[in-house]
Amino acid sequence: MSSETSSHKPRVAVVFGGRSSEHAISVVTAGAVLAAIDRDKYDVLPIGITPDGRWALTADDPARMAITDRTLPSVADLAEGGDGTVVLSADPTSREVVYSEPGAVPKALGEVDVVFPVLHGPYGEDGTLQGLLELSGVPYVGSGVLASAVGQDKDYMKRVFASFGLPVGPYEVIRPREWENDPAAARRKIVDFAGEHGWPLFVKPARAGSSMGISKVDDLAGLDEAIEEARRHDPKIIVESLLRGREIECGVLEFEDGPRASVPAEIPPVTAHDFYDFEAKYIDSAAGIVPAPLTPGQTAEIQELAIAAFEAASCEGLVRADFFLQDNGEFVINEINTLPGFTPISMYPRMWQESGVSYPELIDRLLQAALSRSTGLR
Repeated sequence: MSSETSSHKPRVAVVFGGRSSEHAISVVTAGAVLAAIDRDKYDVLPIGITPDGRWALTADDPARMAITDRTLPSVADLAEGGDGTVVLSADPTSREVVYSEPGAVPKALGEVDVVFPVLHGPYGEDGTLQGLLELSGVPYVGSGVLASAVGQDKDYMKRVFASFGLPVGPYEVIRPREWENDPAAARRKIVDFAGEHGWPLFVKPARAGSSMGISKVDDLAGLDEAIEEARRHDPKIIVESLLRGREIECGVLEFEDGPRASVPAEIPPVTAHDFYDFEAKYIDSAAGIVPAPLTPGQTAEIQELAIAAFEAASCEGLVRADFFLQDNGEFVINEINTLPGFTPISMYPRMWQESGVSYPELIDRLLQAALSRSTGLR
């Protein structure tokens, strides 16, 4: 379906918020999308998911979705109708959205043609929401269940990349059962890794993003606190060695003839922060360099690697691929984000803006690509 061939404007449900630690950033992203989406071309239905998982009708008010005076927004501040709940039918023959309140007759809100999920982290970016939309038969922006799950789990993401011959850095994984059964042995595993690859280490939740729960550990003294912080976000943790070099990112966008890569960007060293953490990204607005100062050969290489990562994980729609350009001149892929941030300072739209695709055009292209795909096996 497209707006040119349909008798009505496609109806877009922008779904945001969610149950992960990235709830607030998802709200900020939704505000940017809602402000830029072409209302002459699309009808829009904003749906927020509260931290406890309730789907709520929300105000279509991008101004209230921004970070203001270092205060993060939430769906609770935007929800309308008290305790009302939005329900999307799991019946693939109906795309009806229903709103219900306690003690009231459920109210039909009409059908949805496509979902634009701007959820980050677990319960949104990890394949769970994508599975629900597959059951409902509703097209959606971005990758399917498998690619979303792979893109969320840094352990299996690296395994997939390595199996396709993509360069990944040294890492170690501590799974929940390892820590629960024998924390001393799990800790020794990390210490042995440090003995082989050296300090400092980065201790991360295996299935979180936006630098939530990540610690840079310079020596043994800080290890226990870093493990506790990572496990606060995810019982499965990943430990990575420090890769010395430059942080380079590249966007991938699906066009009619296949995925294409944007100009790359560089994340410069952040002097006020130990690394490119949550505060640096979203509160202090660390500025990336777009395009990255690379040679033509390096630019071509990272674009090729970004598309290869997109294909290796069976991604669709969009991806931001993050790399390190090591001091020896070799690229190592750090991770991909299947639903990268769309905040006003986010690198993904900035890279495409520099590549000739404006922010509204980027949103339109993603929606049109989703509308042209079927759900199910494809």
